[in-house]
Amino acid sequence: MPRIIPRAQHRVSRKEISRGALRVLYGLRDNGFRACLVGGAVRDLLLGGHPKDFDIATNATPEEVKRIFRNCRLIGRRFRLAHVIFGPEIVEVATFRGAGVEGEGDRHLIDGRIVRDNVWGTIEEDALRRDFRVNALYYDIADFRVIDFVGGIEDLEQRRLHLIGDPEQRYREDPVRMLRAARLAAKLDFNIDPTASQPFTSLGHLLGEAPPARLFDETMKMFMAGHGLASFRKLENCGLLKHLFPGTARALARDEHGALRSLVESGLAGTDARVAQDKPVTPAFLFAVLLWGEVYSIARGLQTEGVDRALAWQRAAHKVMAEQTERVAIPRRFSYAMEEIWALQPRFAEHTRKRVFRLLAHPRFRAAYDFLLLRAAESEELRERGEWWTRVQELGPEQLAQELPGTPKVKIVEKSTEAGAEEPANEIAAPRKKRRRRGGRGRGKAKSDSAAPSDDASV
Repeated sequence: MPRIIPRAQHRVSRKEISRGALRVLYGLRDNGFRACLVGGAVRDLLLGGHPKDFDIATNATPEEVKRIFRNCRLIGRRFRLAHVIFGPEIVEVATFRGAGVEGEGDRHLIDGRIVRDNVWGTIEEDALRRDFRVNALYYDIADFRVIDFVGGIEDLEQRRLHLIGDPEQRYREDPVRMLRAARLAAKLDFNIDPTASQPFTSLGHLLGEAPPARLFDETMKMFMAGHGLASFRKLENCGLLKHLFPGTARALARDEHGALRSLVESGLAGTDARVAQDKPVTPAFLFAVLLWGEVYSIARGLQTEGVDRALAWQRAAHKVMAEQTERVAIPRRFSYAMEEIWALQPRFAEHTRKRVFRLLAHPRFRAAYDFLLLRAAESEELRERGEWWTRVQELGPEQLAQELPGTPKVKIVEKSTEAGAEEPANEIAAPRKKRRRRGGRGRGKAKSDSAAPSDDASV
């Protein structure tokens, strides 16, 4: 029997639900369908949070939802969904899914993985099809009750995550559920029940079979939503980091003095702080932080073998990115920026006038400079380098030019024809140009003399 929590005994309020979601809930109800807020929104509202996304479950089919709302579009083949659009807000509406068996209706599995699941059912069946108990709570707009079919309220009270059903079977159906467990535990500061975490060791490799585009979306939720540091630590503790970022895991295993770990955790903490302050963040910078250890190691090894510095960094970046994009489909616009951030790091050691001004004008300078400051904990030399570049940015162009070493300005003057004349200091005399003999092109000797460069022309 489901556990029913009446309106007077829970904290979910319509004031906390977006206008778009309320319009969909009431629109479905007024047309004779059952409509419930479900999933993370109900969970977070019960915990006192303020969700940004609101998902709705209903007994209306996607086509029926589309007939009710003109601002609706149907998406997905694996899971058929309706998106009702209110300006910038998109309300996702899913039809109650049934239990079903493989091959029944529009439900198909390959090696245990669900590749399509569009079998409709009851709200009780829909609850059993969800991943975690805390995500299977329903807020019914008809009477404002919260309905719990699987023990989600108890898990919220005990701050733990239980998987619904047999964990091994559920992970085989969708390996990304393992990452979702780590992300939710980090976000909510919950413990993962041992029955849900035990299969990670034997089934973690299945993440390699998940679509890289899905894994990119999941990493964005983990690292760009304000709880990136906690998610990273949870991935490590669960043994899942090596399946998602193999190069990062290898580099951390070699990190004897903890400098790389300090860099990675500082970068994640900085991103979390910016998200909390509603400041912009970029995935390129964060992925550059996560993969830095492996890129640095490979680049240094290539330079030791005699490979040119610029070419060594290019090869290292390409090798690391080739491996990583097989796991996580990082878009090219981000990977290109990452490679530039890495390639600019050695250039911070060059302090001549020409190179300093060139680097300051580089479009990726600010991101590369912030990355340099993160690396300051690696050594005293890097700390001083970061301080030097901080001071450089505080100086005006003229003052900076005066303080930087560089080639002195050269004034070109003609040599004096007077006997005993001296060349002024810091000036280089220009060679006298040989006059070209006038004449037709047919005069071979004149052509030969005028075409031959003077011995002084290289001065």
